[in-house]
Amino acid sequence: MEADGLGLKGFPELKNDTFLRAAWGEETDYTPVWCMRQAGRYLPEFRETRAAQDFFSTCRSPEACCELTLQALGMEVTMVPGKGPSFPEPLREERDLERLRDPAVVASELGYVFQAITLTRQRLAGRVPLIGFAGAPWTLMAYMVEGGGSSTMAQAKRWLYQRPQASHQLLRILTDALIPYLVGQVVAGAQALQLFESHAGHLGPHLFNKFALPYIRDVAKQVKARLQEAGLAPVPMIIFAKDGHFALEELAQAGYEVVGLDWTVAPKKARERVGKTVTLQGNLDPCALYASEEEIGQLVKQMLDDFGPQRYIANLGHGLYPDMDPEHVGAFVDAVHRHSRLLRQN
Repeated sequence: MEADGLGLKGFPELKNDTFLRAAWGEETDYTPVWCMRQAGRYLPEFRETRAAQDFFSTCRSPEACCELTLQALGMEVTMVPGKGPSFPEPLREERDLERLRDPAVVASELGYVFQAITLTRQRLAGRVPLIGFAGAPWTLMAYMVEGGGSSTMAQAKRWLYQRPQASHQLLRILTDALIPYLVGQVVAGAQALQLFESHAGHLGPHLFNKFALPYIRDVAKQVKARLQEAGLAPVPMIIFAKDGHFALEELAQAGYEVVGLDWTVAPKKARERVGKTVTLQGNLDPCALYASEEEIGQLVKQMLDDFGPQRYIANLGHGLYPDMDPEHVGAFVDAVHRHSRLLRQN
């Protein structure tokens, strides 16, 4: 794959590589910015039609990538109105691991995802790069054991304490499923990859270092090795561990070019802790988009001043919420572009 964006499938040439250059740690003329969540989660015109559509036939949010991967492993997923995806038969005993499909078949089960990535890359026409996503092994395990979301993840953490060997077995299965899935996304057209550990904050340093970090590291190492073996150009990889501020140094050395931060982390302190070897991404409080456009501009200015002009990608500290005003999302993006250019003139 050529660096100019002409891929194996004859993709249109990439006209705007600012995000990719920032991810690789190269200098940029302004700060690139993007937000997590599919259009259907916050654009009114999508929300009106979405209700009549089957969830699994619509474009998916990063959050829903978890459910996708688990479906392919043989977990039944149902949609509960107002609650989202849930798993009617969660993993309760060690023997339940026997129900799971061979992780090697996961990528073949998700062919329609790769087709969607290729189509999206074509339709983007080189305007911006395309980012691929997956949930990290611990986050996937938590969904599988809890049967959906949980405020404590107590059932999943019980496994870690009472069944450490089975937990590592499950995390290995998930890692082995994720690696070809992420490589397949790159083959299909993804130009960067984000792995998100949504439930990092439930673990704390001890459990995180034992049950999450080794697999996060392995995903990066193996994906990069397989891309190289396949003769494909490397893509920058992002790790976003929500509430994982206790592991910033470890995440910065886990093999990812970019470390995403949630809004609870002070940018200046984060930069001091991770040094200049990685790009930082984040971290405006998503609820700041409820503020006036003027205040959004002020908050963005402060954020950009704190992060500094280079080795930085602007983002929210989590995803967009369904009731957010698209005009305010636009104000956020415009403020990042405007102020980051001014910052470089000083």
